[in-house]
This record gives sequence, structure tokens and C-alpha cells, in this order.
Amino acid sequence: MADLNIRGAARNCRNLSAGDWHDDAHLPRRDVVSPHNGKVIGQVPLSGVQEVARTVEAAALAWPRWAQTPIRTRAEILARFKSLMQQNLSLLADSVSAESGKTRVEAEAGLQKGMEIIDFAVSSPNLDLWDSAEVSIGVQCQFRRESLGVVAGITPFNFPAMVPLWMIPLALIVGNAFILKPSEKVPLTSQLLAQLLMESGLPRGVFSIVNGGAEVVDALLVHPEVKAIGFVGSTAVASHVYRTGTAHHKRVLALGGAKNHIIVTPDCDPNLTAKGILSSFTGCAGQRCMAASVLLAVGDVDHVIQKVVELAKGQCLGRDMGAIIDDAALKRIERAITQAESEGAKILLDGRGQKASLAESERGFWVGPTIIDHARPEMECAQMEIFGPVLTIIRASRLDEAVGISNASPYGNAAAVFTTRGDVAHYVASNANAGMIGINIGVPVPREPFSFGGTKQSRFGHGDITGRSGLDFWSDFKKITTTWPALQSNSSVQVGQFLLHTT
Repeated sequence: MADLNIRGAARNCRNLSAGDWHDDAHLPRRDVVSPHNGKVIGQVPLSGVQEVARTVEAAALAWPRWAQTPIRTRAEILARFKSLMQQNLSLLADSVSAESGKTRVEAEAGLQKGMEIIDFAVSSPNLDLWDSAEVSIGVQCQFRRESLGVVAGITPFNFPAMVPLWMIPLALIVGNAFILKPSEKVPLTSQLLAQLLMESGLPRGVFSIVNGGAEVVDALLVHPEVKAIGFVGSTAVASHVYRTGTAHHKRVLALGGAKNHIIVTPDCDPNLTAKGILSSFTGCAGQRCMAASVLLAVGDVDHVIQKVVELAKGQCLGRDMGAIIDDAALKRIERAITQAESEGAKILLDGRGQKASLAESERGFWVGPTIIDHARPEMECAQMEIFGPVLTIIRASRLDEAVGISNASPYGNAAAVFTTRGDVAHYVASNANAGMIGINIGVPVPREPFSFGGTKQSRFGHGDITGRSGLDFWSDFKKITTTWPALQSNSSVQVGQFLLHTT
């Protein structure tokens, strides 16, 4: 791993196919910039149709042998991969933090979550143990989980390791050859993961990387040998990926954006609630699809809001909260705050113009926690995914009104409620139209084996991306129904030297 150490000079990312790294010096390159300080820390090639074709061809050649490899052997390789990740956790976390802007703690937490998926993949053969049954006299039915072939994952900037690890272990354990197209903004960590996969004993060509932008995405979507596509990103791109991929007869699961609502009722525990809300909207600088975007304040909860404001004021940029991915995102967030102010909302806490107390942070991309109060449901800040540490507060007089506002959103990723009453929790859990519900939890991410996925415009396609649903997405079921003549008669059957008498 020494040759991939991120602590040295800027790294040149490479494409990986057939187990070989390709410099592809003829390709244009894009700088990889650290959000912390604006420094160039790497370069990534912007591949095209030819590089995609080369990668898919190599993966297609490697797939049949991998598909025939016993699942126990596949699991052993993935277990070694996890062990190598643990041994190199510090290096991996440094890489995630440097290229995505996360704090070191957040970077390591994402890696730990990714390793949970590996654990699930390694244990997944146990899920299919009871895969056969006698369905009538002399008739046996069974199923076998079959790989699809060459599959691909297109992953976003906000989780350079965790989101790829939602896909890679599950796709590999069922026997596919997997191609990763990481975000061109954060391609460095995927180079490290690929190196560790190869060191774990994964056969050449079973895992590949093709770097680039929209041209690579579109080439993967239309290539006839790519059988399935997993995607995580914005709703606009998710919709494009789903429509284009399915039009070319591919299986597609594309997770899009979110506008998550947290309902706060007067009976809530103020301290638990304030800490949960703070963690939700400031964690990962709000750059995650599970971040709280809107606080729906039911009745008199001003004492809770004040606690949230006080806690948010104490957040130290660079220590408690990371940076924004790039200058364009920073300007978009600041414009959204300014727009809310111009529409009549009240800014309780303004994070515009703040900088971290880190060396050279003045060249980085920073915005502090921002809280907007007295917004109306139709305002832009209440409707659009700001994707930053911005919490918008909408006042509601009744619980059903708050749930109605949440359900009116075109997104359906997550919703939460903070309450000490079981009937309130039950009402929200039963009536909120979102794929993941939190009860006194501001970031209701399911843990394995429970699966991750939203509804409405937060998801295009069927099923979830992790858990057993993820295994099902990356595989087909072959059903085999069997009988034998001897089992359908009362005759005696000679088997070797033994005489079996059927009745």
C-alpha cells in the first residue's frame, strides 16, 4: 500500500481492468481538490467509450470462472478484504477525509459501516440454507441464486468508501464481475479499495475501475454486456440513469435525493431531541441523503429549538464538522440561505462566511451550521435539497398537519419524530410516506441485515440497496423442480447393490 499513500505528493488515479492498472496518458485529466484547503491532491483521467468497452470486455472474460467459484471461497476472499481494510483503516480514513472534506471521525465511521456490509455478504450463504422442499409426493423444488454477469456501480462524492461498499461485497458474493465508476470528485479512496481487493486474492478482472464523468456513465448504461446498474446521487441523475438503463434492458436501482423531515412534539425529551437534530443536520456537513432538512415544530417547542441553536453555535468547523465538497456547492448553499431570508424567513443562526481554524482553511470550502425559522412550506428552502448544514423550521399546530407537510414532499427517503408518547410515534410511523422512519433518532439508517432505501423520487427501481434486498438485486433465482419415475410408483428400484422398496 505504500505506493498509494495519500500523505505524499498528489496522486495520479488510474483505471483498472483485467487486474492491470492503466495510466491512459492520452486522456484529459481533472484535478482532485481537497475541500479542507483547496489544494490539489490528485488527478483523475476522464475516460470515454473506449475505456469503458475495454473494461467491460475484461470483466466479461473474468466473470464465468468467478461465477463457478464456490461461494465459500468467495466469502473467504471478502473476509480477507475486510481484514486488510481493518489493518489499513488509518490510511483509508485519511483518504476519505482528504478528498471528501469529512472529519476524521466521520471518515472512519463510514468505513466501519461499509465493513458491516462485508460481514453481511460473508454470512449471506446462510440465508439460502433452506432452499429446497418436497412440495408434493415425490416432487422436490429448490432454488439457486445465480449471478447476472458484468454489473456496475456509479457512486457519489459524499461517501467515497461507504457507498461503493454498499454494492461491491453483495455483487461479488453472488458471483458477478463488478465495475466501479466513482465520482470524479473523490476517486482516490477507490484506488486503495481496489488494491486491497487484489491483495485479498480476488481473481484478476473480477473488480474493475473506470474513472470519468457523464460520458462513462452513459457508456455503461448502454453497453449490452452490463446487466445491472446501481446508482446513488441526485434525483435528476438518478432518473436519467433509471430511464436510460431500463430502456437498454438493464436492471437498475438508482437512489436519488432527499428532503428529510423531523417532527418535534411538545412532550419530547429536550436534550435527546436537540442532540439528535444537531447530529442529523450538521453531520457530514449536511452532505448526506439522511440529513435532517426540515424541522416540523408542532405546538410550543421553542425551548427545544433554542437548545438546538445553542448546540449548533458550539460546533467547531474542522473538528466537529467537515467542509463542503467544492466552491460551486458552497455558493449554492449560501444562495439558498440568502433566498430564504429574502422570502421572509428568520435566520436564527447564520453560517455564511465562516472558516475553520485549520492551517490554510481560508482556501477551503466552509459554511457553518445555519438555522432558518418561520419558513413556509412553499419556500425554496423548504422544498429543494440544499445538501448542506442548513435546517429549515416550519411551524405546525397539529401532528397531522406536520405529517401532511412531510408527505407533500416529492422525496421519500427518511422521516423522524421526537416524542415520549407511543401513540404519537405509532401515528408517524404508520402515516409518514418515507422508506426509513426514525423514532427519537435523527439519522434512521438501518443496520444490517435491515436494508437501506427510500421511496418516491428518492428511489427509482424496485427494492433496497443493502440487506437481503441488495443480494436479490444483484442476482437471479433459478427454480428447479424434480421428480423421478421410481418416486411415482410402488415398484422396487435397484440402487447399486441395495434394493429400495417404495410404498
